[in-house]
Amino acid sequence: MNHKVAFNFADGKTSFFEVKANELLLDAALRHGVNIPLDCREGVCGTCQGRCESGQYTQDYVDDEVFSETDLAQGKMLSCQTRVQSAASFYFDFDSSLCNAGATRRIQAVIAKVEQISDTTAILHVDASSSERLLDFLPGQYARLKVPGTDAWRSYSFANRPNPHNQLQFLIRLLPDGLMSHFIRERCEPGQALELEAPLGSFYLRQVNQPLLMVAGGTGLSAFLGMLDEIADKGGCQQPIKLFYGVSRHTDLCELNRLADYRSRIEGFEYHLVVSQPSPQWPGKTGRIPEHFDRQAMNANPFDIYLCGPPPMVEAVKTWLTEQRIDGFHLYYEKFIDSNSGG
Repeated sequence: MNHKVAFNFADGKTSFFEVKANELLLDAALRHGVNIPLDCREGVCGTCQGRCESGQYTQDYVDDEVFSETDLAQGKMLSCQTRVQSAASFYFDFDSSLCNAGATRRIQAVIAKVEQISDTTAILHVDASSSERLLDFLPGQYARLKVPGTDAWRSYSFANRPNPHNQLQFLIRLLPDGLMSHFIRERCEPGQALELEAPLGSFYLRQVNQPLLMVAGGTGLSAFLGMLDEIADKGGCQQPIKLFYGVSRHTDLCELNRLADYRSRIEGFEYHLVVSQPSPQWPGKTGRIPEHFDRQAMNANPFDIYLCGPPPMVEAVKTWLTEQRIDGFHLYYEKFIDSNSGG
């Protein structure tokens, strides 16, 4: 049985290819033109090492001098000795250019629909079904979209997982004087051509082996929608998942029906909405997201935390974790850098 594998590199680019039954991972990579650095091919030198982020695999032999027991427990692997037993993803701590890999694809698509949630938030639906192949990406990664009528490109996280019909969705923050923001507000219509480049980014869902804490600021929710699609479509993950979704005003909240649907499809999933500038009518949580964390529970058991949103939110959460002396967690984050020239 063949298995689909993703190689993600330090420059945020990803290569996807199939591995044949019982085929060595290195052999499959080379067969597909992904020239991973190598030397001995006998599990001794460690040149072809990476880390398994998701999936099942075995290794034929790893010399004691290469990895410690702790390294192996953390997913360190040698491509020349690895045989995958399922779909899997691997991370390599060097740029894709080193092994002639990670080429992104330019996709010609059309705009299917645009929903303006508020004066600061929109949902862009894109139809890329004319592409001959499935657009592959890891849930949480992003695409670069060319602003129609200009030569400018803007980056947005996928708000869905890959699907056979290449129907894509992006949450877009509308800025006062951004190129994409002006396009969305003034000229965006169904049927317009849109060019995109993908996949990109090293922020993506790893294998879920312990409780998940997801923290989204504004349109940073987009990446988590893709991750939750993946988890829901696979029938859950056997671990509790808690999502904090923070916005400035309650009118900026979006995809609430979708979040409620995840709660019915993913056992152990809960979400909390936090509004930093609430109106008198807002009945929910207010203030900064970290104010609503359960410090005692976070110190009780190891967990993975994913952060996606504006830099101040990401830094506030990281600072809180340090100040509260929380440990025993793995941290993954993506900062959205907004500017009027970049929106």
